[in-house]
Amino acid sequence: MFGKFKRWRKQQITQGEPINNALWARTLARAPVLESLSHEESERLRQRTILFLHEKSFTGAAGMVLDRPMQLHMSALACLLILNLNIDYYAGWHEVIVYPGAFVTGRPRVDENGLVHSGDQSLGGEAWGRGPLILSWENARPGAHIHGEGSNVVIHEFAHKLDMLNGANANGMPPLHSSMKRQQWTDTLAAAYKKLKRQLKQGRQPWIDPYAATNPAEFFAVISEHFFERPLWFKRQESELYQQLAQFYRQDPAARFSA
Repeated sequence: MFGKFKRWRKQQITQGEPINNALWARTLARAPVLESLSHEESERLRQRTILFLHEKSFTGAAGMVLDRPMQLHMSALACLLILNLNIDYYAGWHEVIVYPGAFVTGRPRVDENGLVHSGDQSLGGEAWGRGPLILSWENARPGAHIHGEGSNVVIHEFAHKLDMLNGANANGMPPLHSSMKRQQWTDTLAAAYKKLKRQLKQGRQPWIDPYAATNPAEFFAVISEHFFERPLWFKRQESELYQQLAQFYRQDPAARFSA
């Protein structure tokens, strides 16, 4: 009974708070990663985005003024990750805070070895377990691939949110589906992570953004960026890793480009 009520409630929201066709078309056009979606996928993404906007508040910080197209851009990218999952994957928190540019945090950072690093950090995005998700519009705006081709700060931070569903801290182990094998996920990601660390240690050109070597949580977030933004390249580089992400996200982005 409760499940039926939730479905009915979501239907009422999506019907009562529509996104008009012209505005939705502009939203898709501003992000090439969204343009590759089929018509059916695009419509499902629109419904997810409406629900997301209904459940989350957007707050501008440091004088930032957020208009509807800006909110739609960030929301649609966030919902791309859960296109074939459920809006409830983003339950338990309520706010997206957006700064005009990079913001500074004085909180200590713990690296993969457990060492605590103090000092101010300039960030383009940050995700808190049960708290808000914070973005820099300079990094999140359409066309902003701050960390090179395939980078996407919105996808990165929302991947952290999914990672945190298994606990307060991200660790590269989001809640896997019952059809997935935990050991296979762990072995595959660990092997690719070690490969990246080895490449960097040897002074070789890494196959992905070196920031992914920071810790397993950042590795998961960075590979999620490339999974959606550069799926054909990703699949050629690390096919087994690609398949694990395809199983988790229940999507095959490479098929959208090779069809």
